[in-house]
Amino acid sequence: MGNLVIIIIIGILILLFIFVISTYNSLVVLKNKVKDSWANRCVIKRRADLIPNLVETVKGYAAHEKETLEAVIQARNSFTNASTKEDEIKANGEITNALTRLFALSEAYPDLKANENFISLQNDLKDSEDKISVSRQYYNDTVLQYKNKLEMFPSNIIAGIFNFKPESFFEIAENEREVPKVQF
Repeated sequence: MGNLVIIIIIGILILLFIFVISTYNSLVVLKNKVKDSWANRCVIKRRADLIPNLVETVKGYAAHEKETLEAVIQARNSFTNASTKEDEIKANGEITNALTRLFALSEAYPDLKANENFISLQNDLKDSEDKISVSRQYYNDTVLQYKNKLEMFPSNIIAGIFNFKPESFFEIAENEREVPKVQF
């Protein structure tokens, strides 16, 4: 009878050990998947790289629209100088807002609207925006999986023991979702 109890206890300990290892490994996989999806956001950098060319093209047509052009440059600079993920997410929203105002401004300048360079840059930026949207969705889906694993029982116990931390969603601030009003 004593040997049976020892075998049952050893069996339970082995199952518990397997559970801890399995849960820990799945948390590591999800954490690395979040990091990988954040690292693969090169399309956001591409958009930031296109902005100076777009601004230079617009400058020739809309020199008196200095405030809008400066807002675009400032948003780009905020992005390139961002040191944390949260700063980069915030700056990305600022870029989107500033570019929306810039493209709205182009409506007032028919020559600019017809400029091949401007049209090409605008198309490149639209393509980048579409890719950013897909990247943001993939990143947020990955973060959601990771957060669920961190918060669900019993994996939350393992996550707490091994000090796994939640990640931030790539969200657009409410005020940046509004369409800016451009008046001439």
